[in-house]
Amino acid sequence: MTDEDQQPLPRGWEWASLTQIAEVKGGITKGQKRKTRDGLREVPYLRVANVQRGFLDLDEVKTIEATEDEVRGLILLPGDILFTEGGDRDKLGRGWVWRGEIAECIHQNHIFRARLRSPEIEPKIISWYGNTAGQDYFTRQGKQTTNLASINLTKLSAFPVPIPPSAEQRRIVAAIEEHFSRLDEGIAALESARARLRRYRASVLKAACEGRLVPTEAELARAEGHDYEPADRLLSRILQHRRSRWEADQLAKLHAQGKPPKDDRWKAKYAEPNPPDTSSLPELPEGWTWAAAAQIAEIQGGIQKQPKRTPKENAYPFLRVANVYRNRLELDDVHRIELFGDELDKLRLQPGDLLIVEGNGSPTEIGRMAIWNGAISDCVHQNHIIRARLVGDLPPSYVGCYWNSPDGSSRVMQVSSSTSGLHTLSVTKVNALPVALPPLAEQHRIVAEVERRLSLINALDAALAAGLKRVERLRQAILKRAFSGRLVPQDPADEPASALLERIRAGGSPPAPKPRAGQGARSRRSGPDHQPSLFD
Repeated sequence: MTDEDQQPLPRGWEWASLTQIAEVKGGITKGQKRKTRDGLREVPYLRVANVQRGFLDLDEVKTIEATEDEVRGLILLPGDILFTEGGDRDKLGRGWVWRGEIAECIHQNHIFRARLRSPEIEPKIISWYGNTAGQDYFTRQGKQTTNLASINLTKLSAFPVPIPPSAEQRRIVAAIEEHFSRLDEGIAALESARARLRRYRASVLKAACEGRLVPTEAELARAEGHDYEPADRLLSRILQHRRSRWEADQLAKLHAQGKPPKDDRWKAKYAEPNPPDTSSLPELPEGWTWAAAAQIAEIQGGIQKQPKRTPKENAYPFLRVANVYRNRLELDDVHRIELFGDELDKLRLQPGDLLIVEGNGSPTEIGRMAIWNGAISDCVHQNHIIRARLVGDLPPSYVGCYWNSPDGSSRVMQVSSSTSGLHTLSVTKVNALPVALPPLAEQHRIVAEVERRLSLINALDAALAAGLKRVERLRQAILKRAFSGRLVPQDPADEPASALLERIRAGGSPPAPKPRAGQGARSRRSGPDHQPSLFD
């Protein structure tokens, strides 16, 4: 251990390398050769995904075929400390303590197991330190690449850990768990409030798209004694506008080619978009109508990323799936792509364009939509994003509201196909998707009311998110105090950690606990969630 690794410690504490206090071991390797071996049986095993920072995620524990010798050598025992070898930077050296949650469980080679050599060391102390201050060591000693990091068994074995006196360790564990229990209650309350906000957000969008959020145009017209334009008449105007724009574009092309038309027969080439199949659609409020996406928007795919499109002389900003979320854009990391010919004119995004994610591994994220805000000039999009450009004067915010509502999202999920777990859309499928269309004035009122309510929801959600961050900062502050010797009182009568480390080096047994005057003997482990360990 270097001086950089050994900072001054509180009285009675000592530095020790992990291998001084524990047997450190790698795990089982998964591979095709394993299937050809004899004497195999299936056992559960932990992967990196199961070992998180400060807890174990055991919702999905897979199995592997192993020999009896491998099971005996790798079986996890309560009290074993688990460290992840690496992956992305957040996974480097993270871990927690195994408590025997699953019988006869082993671990993969990307997880290291540290089995303590003495029952006088609390495993949680080591794991908490590894997840906090110890991360500096992993960062310095681990192998780093652009996005990945890893640490090997040798470096982990040399990991320096502070060892408090045994009695102080027990006091620290009890204090941390008491503090963390209260923080966990606070986190549960904050997360419950955020879940209620998410449900309320969905209910606002649902009510908006069912004509229940604001008075309908039909209701207002009756109450105020005037006429209004129903949505079917609005749709007729949109379709006429769509045809007129096509005819103007076609006529311009014919003149540019030196082929001015002699009659109107060329107009017969216009393809009227198909209306939606309403046989299974619910009845809409008075004055509303169903429209297919193709009737109200021009739907278009994007550019496929290829080697020839590596940015060179004619590079432009390029939106990917990672930039488009439900009702929001993330533009901190926008890539560039090479364009050719007139591609920029054909594919340049315009403010108000609706961006639809074409594919995602999660069915709930398929088809998520955000509205392009024009934040980046001359920006295009990849083929995994479908662009919908509205025809006429429809407000994009209303169509986005409907698309991201529970009703709109469920219809997207219904038509998405799944191949190897990936749910996908296509321009054809998007063209056919139905949109519940209110009268135009009602659309504007709906958007205004949705934005008013969502702004309040977003403000509350931001406050709750800030509260969660404060809780996490408090958690880190508690651990920092613990490892500086300021969380619990120090007792001069405690046996120093140097004596404990000497016994471990000598392979001796811990002394029998001596009760204080006026006190009965206390259990060696007093944590509120103590489970029997390999030392019990």
